Amino acid sequence: MAKTMNISLPEGMSDFVQTRVKNEQYATTSAYIQTLIREDQKKTAQEQLETLLLEGLDSGEPVEVTSTHLEDLKTRLRKRLQSVA
Repeated sequence: MAKTMNISLPEGMSDFVQTRVKNEQYATTSAYIQTLIREDQKKTAQEQLETLLLEGLDSGEPVEVTSTHLEDLKTRLRKRLQSVA
């Protein structure tokens, strides 16, 4: 369900938004703002993912990934999946 929000913008920003809406493929100001928010959400999610990946890289001792290691990992994952099913 959509919620209505009222925002106040300085004249220069308001003019900029109106120009973007007219010159781009946005039906309304709301559509333009929604696009900006979606882009910010994606950026935030990407930053969180990068943080988690770096934490993972910094956790524990490195493991050499060999074909034996991968087969062992697959075996353990299959057993885990079977116990869940």
